[in-house]
Amino acid sequence: MINPKIVLVGAGSVVFTQGLLADLFAFPELRTAHIALHDIDAERLATAEAAARYIAGKRDAAVRITAHADRRAALEGADFVINIVQIGMGEATRTDFEIPARHGVRQTIGDTLGVGGIFRALRTFPFLKALGEDIAAVCPEAWLLNYTNPMAMNVQYLVAATGLTRVVGLCHSVHWTMHDLCALLKVPFEEVTYRAAGVNHQAWVLRFEHDGTDLYPRLDALIAEDEQLRRRVRVDMYRRLGYYPTETSEHSSEYVPWYLHHDSEIERLRLPIGAYLGIVEENVAEYERTRDALASGACIDVEGTMEYAPQIIHSMVTGTPRTVYGNVPNRGLIENLPAHGVVEVPCLVDRSGVQPTRAGALPPQLAALNRTYLSMNDLVVRAALEDEPRHIRHAAMTDPATAAALRVEQIWELCDDMVRAHADRLQPALRATLGS
Repeated sequence: MINPKIVLVGAGSVVFTQGLLADLFAFPELRTAHIALHDIDAERLATAEAAARYIAGKRDAAVRITAHADRRAALEGADFVINIVQIGMGEATRTDFEIPARHGVRQTIGDTLGVGGIFRALRTFPFLKALGEDIAAVCPEAWLLNYTNPMAMNVQYLVAATGLTRVVGLCHSVHWTMHDLCALLKVPFEEVTYRAAGVNHQAWVLRFEHDGTDLYPRLDALIAEDEQLRRRVRVDMYRRLGYYPTETSEHSSEYVPWYLHHDSEIERLRLPIGAYLGIVEENVAEYERTRDALASGACIDVEGTMEYAPQIIHSMVTGTPRTVYGNVPNRGLIENLPAHGVVEVPCLVDRSGVQPTRAGALPPQLAALNRTYLSMNDLVVRAALEDEPRHIRHAAMTDPATAAALRVEQIWELCDDMVRAHADRLQPALRATLGS
């Protein structure tokens, strides 16, 4: 792969596209790549192309940049496909929050588990199946690097529904958790040894050392003397479970039954209900600022974001060995989690591809939470694979936060309302309403 072809599907997510391109063009070996951009929104695609050309100029990259409304044309001959699509965009996300809220279900992010995660997955699956079919037809040797949430559900579905094997899900939560923990303890990130494993947005820091010394006791001491630190969900979970979770408090609160159902816990732990809606609005505003800046000839951001996809591509092109965290089918990587589930583990990367490493068994209290997470995922995936609308309700019944908030008949009523709202984006067999 002298000049690899890298396709960004959903490139109209311009802010994320900018960061990925800045990371890619930071590597001299990738400055002659072919960057193919695809999006179904003509204005956003044009903005992404303009941003790509601007960043390439700032990075002195002699890349070939093409923009495609047709997905297969973009994918033809690809070596790497980066998926950053969000089906339904902000409108669907608002639905994911507003309808559950009317039924009494609180969410903060709504993109991984819970009612929001279930329906984000179900409206994404038809797209993923079509994308997989296109890859199999025109670039069967390409690596599909997925950023679209819900990560674990999407990767499980992709593998099961399309037969693709060169698929890995990528998320920055492990990297930034460790980066921020090092800043908190005033230890250089580059000097720390760490290892994490679990599932996406609910993995665990199993090892955290500096010069061979365990850093957890220093973290314990800091937490003991800082009341404000103790007013965070992930710190509360760490104190009770013994291992630090790799996702924010807003995310972590949604995957367990202990916090969002209780007003006192929301206040104590400062949980921002509906926080993701603000992020959606800011993303739209940032896109509009970028579009307007490019149109007027003003400067835009060209800073890198330390994402894994550019690192993986660089390692596979150059043979430079790296360790990244990837979401892949378990198949014994974590022995006390289901084999068919998707887990997040360290992966070695070089010319031969992404090679997951075995993590062994998780501590039982961590595996117990991860198994519930994977059980819910499995029901959502099975709903789509088997055209079984009842499994949508079974998944919501299994979800800890939803089950803590609602009686079972209320869960079914909520699912019916969500199906009605998202019906045009669901596969036909899943559009049925079943009553309570």
